[in-house]
Amino acid sequence: MRAILRYRDVPYLGSFRCDDERLNRIWETGAYTVHLNMQEYLWDGVKRDRLVWLGDMHPEVMTVQSVFGGNEVVRRSLDHVRDNTPLPGWMNWIAAYSMWWVIIHRDLYMYEGDLNYLREQQEYMRALLRVLASQMDGDRENLQGGPTSQMPDVIHAGYQALMVMAMEAGAEIGGWLGDRQMQSECHGALRRLRRHVPDHLRNKQAAAMLVLAGLADPGKVCRTVIARGGAEGFSTFYGYYMLEALAEGGLYDEALQIISDYWGAMLDLGATTFWEDLNYAHAAGAARIDEPVPAGKFDIHAESGAYCYKGLRHSLCHGWASGPTPWLSRHVLGIVPLEPGCKSVAVRPHLGHLKWAEGTFPTPWGVIRVRHERGADGKVSTSVSAPDGVRVVR
Repeated sequence: MRAILRYRDVPYLGSFRCDDERLNRIWETGAYTVHLNMQEYLWDGVKRDRLVWLGDMHPEVMTVQSVFGGNEVVRRSLDHVRDNTPLPGWMNWIAAYSMWWVIIHRDLYMYEGDLNYLREQQEYMRALLRVLASQMDGDRENLQGGPTSQMPDVIHAGYQALMVMAMEAGAEIGGWLGDRQMQSECHGALRRLRRHVPDHLRNKQAAAMLVLAGLADPGKVCRTVIARGGAEGFSTFYGYYMLEALAEGGLYDEALQIISDYWGAMLDLGATTFWEDLNYAHAAGAARIDEPVPAGKFDIHAESGAYCYKGLRHSLCHGWASGPTPWLSRHVLGIVPLEPGCKSVAVRPHLGHLKWAEGTFPTPWGVIRVRHERGADGKVSTSVSAPDGVRVVR
């Protein structure tokens, strides 16, 4: 057997440490998973496709921004898919992925603040948003080019929420670009979309998307659906958005426990990078992936997976599974950009059951350093060091 290791030699500017070593390992593993996929483009997985999939890219971009800061591989990937997707076609042949392209550009601008790069997207962005708006039946999304599923109502709930999120991003981008027409058209679509709130049917993915789109009550839905049963029903990709929804609902301890249980289960089975798929119910009886499979043990690599990643096609280094890394930086360290380019940044920690947490966060101006510590009275004290050019809001 011959093998090579090829990786982009970039420094880890972001960091995360707390009194729970399992969470520390999870943060580091998510960062390393994305690092290995930062090749010519931001790949979905180093093992199989080595393609740029826009849905996969959103969690990856959030990880890149939290760990490495601005990097050329992100823009190269976004531009590659744009240039190879003439409208009215969908990126990667999936309507949702075109919506993620819009959302990624909104988030990228918040972190990097490069208005010239955003202007390069303006013509395509405006036309894409019009294509999306044309795929509406009254106040309902009617997107052609979605995933196939035995649960079409669940898919509709997720797509309705994602359409809202994309139009919100488009309206923000229109405002930054001074494009009143784009902004107005997005606001018009939003007014219609918000009139229709689908049932999440107790599906955790759909429920999470409705929460993030502002179409469902975060506290109620998080308690009764997303946190119910803990890590059961989580997935490596949409698990990130379920964690984000739990934060919206204020369920930080529940989110930390699910991170430890679900992503930690992969570590327990020998993972050094996070996987494309994990059915949590399979983890308890599975053999480690770095040892021969004993008789009577479930071979989680050869026997699990779904859709196109069944069996040995199952990628064991998949960037979309890195969600806990940006989540821990954003919600436990509490570092959130408030203005484009991180000109102002909130530092509002949520330690949950943790006693302390500390870390660093890259910005275009330099690295922010924070430490949070819970005192004997239960109150959290915070120290922050920010570079010139960054205003910290506490």
